[in-house]
Amino acid sequence: MTLWIDVSVRKRQLKLYDASVLLKTYPIAVGKILTPTPTGNYIIINKELDPGGPFGALWMGLSKPHYGIHGTNDPSSIGKEVSHGCIRMHNDDVLELSSMVPTSTNVYIHK
Repeated sequence: MTLWIDVSVRKRQLKLYDASVLLKTYPIAVGKILTPTPTGNYIIINKELDPGGPFGALWMGLSKPHYGIHGTNDPSSIGKEVSHGCIRMHNDDVLELSSMVPTSTNVYIHK
């Protein structure tokens, strides 16, 4: 399997692929205008269950320091431009995604 994650900031969607096969699509929240989600290619470098604070059920850190894919304790924020640049998911979704992708998974973030 060649799993990778595609994040569309504009569509506010995270898609999980196996090579060219789309496996799953999730709604996300992205960074606001003053703290946009950084575009580029990154990898998942770590995972932390129950990280505390606003990060919901799980944190997956990206190779760009201080940025990650994480859950939320504010599910109404999903679909909006509200974060400090991180990719925010429903807690059930981020737990499911984390169970499918290992660390070192590529994450491609684009507009």
